[in-house]
Amino acid sequence: MNDVFVVAATRTPVGRSGRGMFRHVRPDDLLIAALRAVLKQTPTLDPQAIEDVIVGCAMPEGEQGLNMARSAALLAGLPISTAGMTVNRFCASGLSAIQIAADRIRVGEAQVMLAGGVESMSRIPMGGFNPAPNPLVFASKAHLGLAYGMGTTAEKVAHQWNITREEQDAFAYESHQRALRAQAQQWFDAEISPFDLTRHDPEGTTGAVLQTHHTVTQDEGPRADTSLAGLAKLKPAFHPKGSVTAGNSSQTSDGAAALILASGQAIKQFGLTPLARVVGFNSVGVEPEIMGIGPVKAVPPLLNRAGIKSEHLDWIELNEAFAAQVLAVQKFLAFDPAKLNPLGGAIALGHPLGASGAIRTTTALHGLQRTKGRYALVTLCVGMGQGIAGLFERV
Repeated sequence: MNDVFVVAATRTPVGRSGRGMFRHVRPDDLLIAALRAVLKQTPTLDPQAIEDVIVGCAMPEGEQGLNMARSAALLAGLPISTAGMTVNRFCASGLSAIQIAADRIRVGEAQVMLAGGVESMSRIPMGGFNPAPNPLVFASKAHLGLAYGMGTTAEKVAHQWNITREEQDAFAYESHQRALRAQAQQWFDAEISPFDLTRHDPEGTTGAVLQTHHTVTQDEGPRADTSLAGLAKLKPAFHPKGSVTAGNSSQTSDGAAALILASGQAIKQFGLTPLARVVGFNSVGVEPEIMGIGPVKAVPPLLNRAGIKSEHLDWIELNEAFAAQVLAVQKFLAFDPAKLNPLGGAIALGHPLGASGAIRTTTALHGLQRTKGRYALVTLCVGMGQGIAGLFERV
């Protein structure tokens, strides 16, 4: 088996969905920007060597449909010979895209691959435009969890593992504080590629359309006005007597990320500098109604196969689908809190579904570079009851 290395990783800033900065931006344009940006990071790489583009997307329809990976690859300037495939594992789509790309290189089927993820929750609604679950899902209690909304699963996790509202709000507050501190220290700058926005607005008196240009360099989600008192005032979002609120849940968002993976042979051929070695991945299924617990089942087998222990991890990105979910996972895996989401997570930074796995990987790899750590773990829970984890080693 061949070693696989990540030689470049970047992402767009992440915008809030609905009324955020990317509400008028097509998701494929976000992806095109990420692809072009990551290619600029490897100027010595011959684009003809990139054999396939694997892109994760949780709702691959509308502007995100029609195999967006292939069309975006060509629109980004990649040659006709570069294939493209869009994959869907909901919140883990971006990490699964990286896994598929790495496996192609690992078994010798490719030397250079491009992987990533994208999602616009402003332009494609959660669940898609016309969700139609199979009626058999509702026929028995055994499968009913497949139809649960993510908020309902978070409430079940909070109840089953006795996660209090106060604990959830405190975790959410800390997520914002870490993200704000990281922005102030410019720790995201290495991983974010600026995005140029063009706006068209009517002029107040004449009605003429004015065109303005603006370059976005930061994530839109972190809120300096977040406080424990403010979080405590929010009403439960998914159950009248529940503890999960909009404030301790991940933000719906828009964004994209892209990574280039290469074999050792390709690194020598094109003079590339690796960010990290891909150690491995693990995906599992769990009960759909408590999908947030997925990392508990996904992480230990991966670490065992790699022969390392939790205390060897220097950076851990555990996607914050909900504060309740992270806190429940922590009861089992007991990660070092200082190494867990050091720059904040999806509660503060946003969760553009299909892009999140690739975004969190990009953050982890650049975090390792900045702190000179060795091992980074990226793990996510997945709707309908799954968990996934990826392990990387700085070289």
